[in-house]
Parts: sequence; structure tokens; C-alpha cells
Amino acid sequence: MSELNQKICDEFAGLVVRKDLVKTVKGNAIVPSYVLEYLLGQYCATNDEASIESGIQTVKEILAKHYVHRNEAGLIRSTIREKGRHKVIDKVSVSLNDKKDVYETEFSNLGIKKVLIDSGTVKKHPKLLVGGVWVIADIEYDHTEDKDASPWILSTIKPIQMSHFDYDGFVSARQKFSLDEWIDVLVQSIGFNPEFFGRRSKLMQLVRLIPFCERNYNLIELGPKGTGKSHIYSEFSPHGILISGGEVTVPKLFVNNSSGKLGLVGYWDTVAFDEFAGKQKRVDKALVDIMKNYMANKSFSRGVETLGADASMAFVGNTEHSLPYMLKHSDLFDALPEKFYDSAFLDRLHFYIPGWEVDIIRGEMFSNGYGFVVDYLAEVLRHLRNQDYSDRYSEYFKISSQISTRDRDAIHKTFSGLMKILFPQGGATEAEIEEVLKFSMEGRKRVKDQLFRIDNTYADVDFSYSNNAGKDAPVQTLEELQYPNYFSKTVGEVTDIGMPEPQIEPAEVVPQEPLASSTPKAEPIEEELKEGHLTFAENQRGVSYDTLLGPYLKGAKHITITDPYIRLFYQAKNLMELLETIIKQKAEEDEIVVSLVTVEDEFKGEHQRDYFEKIQSSMFAVGIKFAYSFDTTGSQHARHIVTDTGWKVSLDRGLDIFQQYDVNDAFSLSTRLQKHRPCKAFEVTFIKVG
Repeated sequence: MSELNQKICDEFAGLVVRKDLVKTVKGNAIVPSYVLEYLLGQYCATNDEASIESGIQTVKEILAKHYVHRNEAGLIRSTIREKGRHKVIDKVSVSLNDKKDVYETEFSNLGIKKVLIDSGTVKKHPKLLVGGVWVIADIEYDHTEDKDASPWILSTIKPIQMSHFDYDGFVSARQKFSLDEWIDVLVQSIGFNPEFFGRRSKLMQLVRLIPFCERNYNLIELGPKGTGKSHIYSEFSPHGILISGGEVTVPKLFVNNSSGKLGLVGYWDTVAFDEFAGKQKRVDKALVDIMKNYMANKSFSRGVETLGADASMAFVGNTEHSLPYMLKHSDLFDALPEKFYDSAFLDRLHFYIPGWEVDIIRGEMFSNGYGFVVDYLAEVLRHLRNQDYSDRYSEYFKISSQISTRDRDAIHKTFSGLMKILFPQGGATEAEIEEVLKFSMEGRKRVKDQLFRIDNTYADVDFSYSNNAGKDAPVQTLEELQYPNYFSKTVGEVTDIGMPEPQIEPAEVVPQEPLASSTPKAEPIEEELKEGHLTFAENQRGVSYDTLLGPYLKGAKHITITDPYIRLFYQAKNLMELLETIIKQKAEEDEIVVSLVTVEDEFKGEHQRDYFEKIQSSMFAVGIKFAYSFDTTGSQHARHIVTDTGWKVSLDRGLDIFQQYDVNDAFSLSTRLQKHRPCKAFEVTFIKVG
């Protein structure tokens, strides 16, 4: 067990579960993760393997015996009749029969209706009245001659949710984790392996949690299919509900004017709209209008009466085009239905998660480590809805006075939500607060940038903040950094959205004409390379060894690569790709010596040597003499490339500038072309040394 997993188990004893167990016990039961983890939390909230194994068997037996599959509903009903009583796990909804003045229960999978339930239970669990709740219930059978009476009797009913919650204990345990550890704990709790995500990508996953801990928070995420956009809203919390974007009506969402029955926003902490995108979808204009009012004012009308609610809204959908296409031909809200493609509606969104930056979920990205039982984390987040952290930055930073009230509110809500999730105990440093503030501002700026393109009546806003010393720091979105040519322009003015040239530009090289062997070889024109420093953001694309390093390696006869972390397979693959860049830069008849200085792996040294010897054999045939040596002093930390042409390229991450990708997927562009891989955050410095 890793050190972090051990720490989670020690500090949150009985409140954590190994995340891969959910798949182990689920089988063909169509139940949300929080239902399964509720059961796993009862029997497997431990790190003892023997207890886990027996707990898994217990949970499997409970599911086999009590979970109701629709195709076995008849058998379960027969069991209840024969035994007189049976416990079931099912989704239950309640409705008021106003003719008889009684509450009646309907069991979704079991297929029985009009089971009487007492009003006290309904008052205690009002969500039974809307959307339905997963429960463990005891049902009895008592046949009667009365045709109007149901033979089914509800003996006991218990919603599958935690019965108690100690917030002070949670805060106390949080203080024992560093920020990096805590972020990894939360990512594991969501169900993902944090090793596959960079810092920025982890924060994007955590932004998806803000609707659960921040009242009236409006979030949108548009991106490619398969990135897990709706997973959190359907599987994560008993306080959220996921509905299809096409199923939304005013009575269902807000209030039924004829019956006075309150809709989903009155009962759930988060209402998420799945498959929200789609230009051809028919949408009721009245629904859009009432949603705009609710998102801005937290209220809606029923006749002359005004009602309030605090449900947050999350909108998730798939984009129809690539990011560059949308930037050149339309905008980032291009995929929305026509009625929602309304600047007044879009202006009420607090944060736009750039779904194109989120990796498509692969099997190895799921966690097998420990995380919170999701029901426990859901209760933590719900408790945090009562708190406000929106001013926690004011001690160190000041937002630009140009930013409007609506923009400021959006930034404050995101900042407050992330601070609650990351620092419920307080005590964040200035640098940590700045990271959260900048990220919060970027998400709102993405909305504002698109509004500026959709409706030119919106003023261009200076999204920046300043520290106590008065130093201004502008905020830019990643797509603005990648494609700067389209910003502050309308769609018609955009002619070129390609990646910007690096600040350090090699002079144009005149191509050499192929010459006969008897003709003396022309001297190539020397490139005008410049010293300088480049910074790249996490998830930025369009970077390759060819464009970044190639010009500085051209013409060299001896290249020395110093990197202590060329040990694992993917690191050796990075080295191979750098050698491919060198091959592209050299004349076919030339020979180049490439020396690698690295550190021998303590446990897999044999594999490491095997990689290098294979590279050596492969390179010899194309005129590259590859040699490697191990630094045994233990003091090597520098990562750089030095050429005999007088250049030193300092890489703070060495060759490891790309995020993890599936190297075995032959049909993924990430495996074929470096420029399609998302980067880690890194910096590179070019220094002339000779």
C-alpha cells in the first residue's frame, strides 16, 4: 500500500473504501456508485485484505438477495408473498393521492404501486416526492378482499445515505495532509488515479464538485464524448440528479402552477442536464426565460407568488467540432440548442470547463487506491454549502476594477467553491490562493470571451488581478495562449488561428538543391538562433521536439543529453523520439555522437540497460553513435542538452514534457504525433555557451 493510501486509511478510518471494489461487486446491478459504496462502507471500510474479501462476499450476497432486477421482479414479489416479508434495495418515489388524502409509494424495479407510506416519513425525506430515492425497505404482503386496498405493506424504509457526520473530525483530519496529498485524495475519491492527471486537469475534475458545495452555482462543460462529464452527477451524490436535456419542462424543473407541486430545484442540491448540446433540439422559450431569471436571482414565479431555491445547475454536452474549427468559424457555445444560444442565458454561467482538455477516460485511469465513501464526501460538500469563502483572497489580492458585478460574482463563487473543497480548514498560503483565484478567473473569462464574439454590445473586459505591491497579473485562457490570433476579433475577421511561432524564431533556411556527386556541396546558410526563455502551460498542445529543439540541434556533431530520469519505458521512448528529431536534422551521410548521462534505476537497471542497447543498435544504422553512462555521484539534478555548436538547452522537466497517453493505441493521434499530445507545465531556456 502506498504511503498516501495508508495515511487515508489511518486518518479517515471507517470512512474510506478501495475504489476498484465497486466494479468487483457491481456485476449486472444497475445501481449508482453511492449505493454500492454505502454497502462497501458498512463491510469493507478497512485496509485489511481478509476483512475486505469477506466484506466483498457479504455485499455480493446482499445484492444477490435483496437488489431487485427488473426481470426478476415477479420472483421477488412471489418471495414476499410466500415469506410474508422481505427486504429489498430499490429506487422509490412517492406521490400524494389527493382523492384519498394518502401518500402512495411506487417501487421502480419491483413494479408495485400504491403502497401506503406515513406522512412522517415523507416529511423526513421530501426527496421521495420528486425524482425518487434509493432505499433499503422491508415489504410485507397481506391479502385482503377489499379491491381498493393494496396487499403490499411498507414496514420500514431507510434511504441509502449516511446516518451521522462529524464535520469537526473531517477538518481536523484534513490538516494532516499537504495540498498535493489532499488533491490526490479527492481525485481518488472521485474514482480516478491521480498519476494520470496533471495539476490543472485535477482542478478541472474538482470544479465538477462545486455545484454540490456552492448554492446556485451555474456550470457548463462542453467537450468530446467519453470524458466522464456526466459521471459525477449520476453516480457521485444522493443530493444530485441527472436528467436528460430533452426531458426538461417548467413544471418538472420549477413548479406546477395547477397543483402547486414544487419541481426539482426545490429538492435537490444539484440538477444536471445531460446531453444538453444539440442545435436541432426543440426547447420551450418559456423554460429558457424562467431559467434565466432563476440563475440570476435564485427565484421563480408561480402566478403572483415568487418562490426561491438554492439548487445549482450543471449543463454537460458534446461538442460537434474541434476547438480550432469552433474558434475560426463560430464560438465555444456553438453546439447549444438555438433557444439556449442566448447571450443573456450564457452570461449567467459562472464557469466553463474546457472539455477538450479533459482526457477520454481509459481503463487504466481508474483508481485502485483508497478514497472516501462517496456518500461521506457528499455530506461534507453539502455541509459546506452553508459557508462562504469568497473573500479569502482579499488579504493578498485585488481584482481589476473593470470587472463587472456579474463577472465578479462568478469568480467569487468558483473561488469560494474550490477553497471549500481544498482548504476547508483555512490556512492557505498566498501562492495557493493565487493559483485558485487565477483558475477561477480563467473559467469565467472563457464565458466572457465567447459572449464578446456572440454579441458585440458586451465590452472587452480586463481580466487581471494585482497583489499588495500593486503588480498586475493578467489572466488568459489556454486557448487564448494557443490560438492568440482570433481573440478580440469577430468570426469574420479570423483568417489564421494556427499555433503562434515561438518567441525565439530561427531564421529561414534556404533549402539545398540536390546536386550531382561530382559537384562540390553547397554550404548551408546558418540559422539565426536566439537566446531566450519559453514557458508552456499544462494541457497546451502543438508542441513537439521537432519545432522546440530541432533548430538548436541542427549541424551538431556531438550532442550530450543530461537527464537523471531516463529509466522507465515511456522515458526511453521520449529519448527515442528526440533521436528521431536529430535524424531529421542531419544529412544522411553524416555521423553524430549522442551521449546520454543519466542515473541507473535502483530496481529496474536491467530493463534500463536493455532499452539503451536496443536504441544503440537501431541508431547505428542511421549514422548516430549513441552512448550512455550512469552518474554515480548522486548529485545530478540538472536536465539539459548541450551541443558542440555552442548551445545549451535547459529543460526543467528534461524530456518528460508530455502527459501520459496510451502508447498501445495505434489509432490515437497522441501516439503518432507529438503535437497532438497535451503537455505538462514546463519551461525551457536557450543559452549560447560558445
